Amino acid sequence: MAIRRIGQIFVDLGFMDDDQLKLVLEEQEQHPDELLGKLAIGMGLLNEEQLAQALAEQMGMQTISLGEMELKSEVLSRVTEPMAQLYRIVPISFEDGVLEIAMSDPQNLATLDELRTFLGYEIRAVVATSRDINNMVEKHYSGGGESVEQLVADMEDDADLAKAAALADKKDGPIDLTSIEALADSEPVRKLLNMVLLLAIKDQASDLHFEPFEDEFRIRIRNDGALYEMVPPPRHLAFALTTRIKVMANLDIAERRLPQDGRIELSIGGNPVDLRISVLPTMFGESVVMRVLDRSVVSLDLAKVGMDATTLVDFREVIRKPNGIVLVTGPTGSGKTTTLYAALSELNDVTVKIITTEDPIEYDIDGIVQVPIDPDIGNTFAHCLRAILRQDPDKILVGEIRDLETAEIAVQSALTGHIVFSTLHTNDAPGTITRLRDMGIPPFLITATLEAVLGQRLVRKICEGCKEEMMPTNEELADLQLSSMDLEDKKFYHGKGCDRCNHSGYKGRVGLFELLMMTDELRALIMNNGSTDELREVGKGDGLVSLRDAGIAKIFEGMTTIEEIIKETIIEA
Repeated sequence: MAIRRIGQIFVDLGFMDDDQLKLVLEEQEQHPDELLGKLAIGMGLLNEEQLAQALAEQMGMQTISLGEMELKSEVLSRVTEPMAQLYRIVPISFEDGVLEIAMSDPQNLATLDELRTFLGYEIRAVVATSRDINNMVEKHYSGGGESVEQLVADMEDDADLAKAAALADKKDGPIDLTSIEALADSEPVRKLLNMVLLLAIKDQASDLHFEPFEDEFRIRIRNDGALYEMVPPPRHLAFALTTRIKVMANLDIAERRLPQDGRIELSIGGNPVDLRISVLPTMFGESVVMRVLDRSVVSLDLAKVGMDATTLVDFREVIRKPNGIVLVTGPTGSGKTTTLYAALSELNDVTVKIITTEDPIEYDIDGIVQVPIDPDIGNTFAHCLRAILRQDPDKILVGEIRDLETAEIAVQSALTGHIVFSTLHTNDAPGTITRLRDMGIPPFLITATLEAVLGQRLVRKICEGCKEEMMPTNEELADLQLSSMDLEDKKFYHGKGCDRCNHSGYKGRVGLFELLMMTDELRALIMNNGSTDELREVGKGDGLVSLRDAGIAKIFEGMTTIEEIIKETIIEA
């Protein structure tokens, strides 16, 4: 049955007339991202109770007035604080395996599916005003809801859970898959994992580590490049938690001797989140690492990655060239792939054929043909790149140049009229040319095809919630090779630590970039087998700003600290 338009329901229920509806619709044309009901409330034509009634009418649900309703603690415990805060829901009752929740946005049907996946219950929804929902969430969950610490403490005291875990994790005898699955699906295990996942996604973590040791089981979160340890759950639950993850990722729960890889696709608050799972057998159990790929966190916009104005103009110019090779270089986790995705997003146009080959594909981009690498079946970068050239591409992204064969095909692609983007693991931009020579690419081919190399690092940004001015020590200034002459009218900052940044003093990261553009002088030096230091000096003469200098500029802008720049960049000889 077709869902009636909400505007017509407003009129049918007598909340407004046709002329008033027309006014609201005209206002929505000016603000297309705003919901009709919110606009009507803002214009004084509707109140929250009427909006809730209309939404319930539209979705065939009932309304409820939460008001001073007393909620039972055993019902509230069914939904953790992160889940209530994220989805803005309130659990009302739980009977016969059905959890009834109040929500203010019943049009978001995906929320109900997500809650069924997380909680394992059948979900029935009723509609309440957003004001009532917010009041109830604040009253029952803000600081007073169940925490990871409390949940872990309860699990440590649960003798039945410990006994079930011991039976399921027996080292000898036949494996009882039924008891293993029952343990992995038990409410305490499901609830703890859900809470950890939601907290990590809410805090914009990049990785989650579940690590078994002889006497403990650690959970660590990587946020802004640094690892933070959560409250460790009981050691006997290591097997239950890793098995629960394997069930969610559709991996073989009976296989505990070989590494496994998988993925979990979630939708959190309407945003798709992809979790890449790596399971590695260790001496004391299986170590699991989740890579969190959240499109709502990563900005695929070149203007927002942190390049200074000059570098951005030059890089935009070089990625629009008709042929050649553009390389982005840096260590693992320095944001190379994100920069290339941002470049491709900017180039993505219906008139241009773009094909990528990646291991793995991190983000799905509409309009771009993306091919996953699978070395197990022989589908390597080199093999895939040969096939891509028969697909009539204009621009090609090779996830990484790992060997001479891939490098040679990339060079041939550039010589035949394609522009090729790729990444390479080197310390800086000038060192990339030396690496290509060492791989076996002749200097004349490097000079004929290479257009630019972008060196990149990621440094943590100072938390705006606890940012304060500070005076650096003489040792720190000496490490940066700064003199008193360089410090005129300059201010230095750091974060003293607050709840917003988990008392680290940092929140978010920003890129440092050095762009080496190929010039006639550089090409002549490459042909003469010039060293990395010589290439760097010539690059500086042509305007190359080193990573260290780019970092010092970020310090003077108040974005990051001396400590971060010293840690992430080296002094050029």
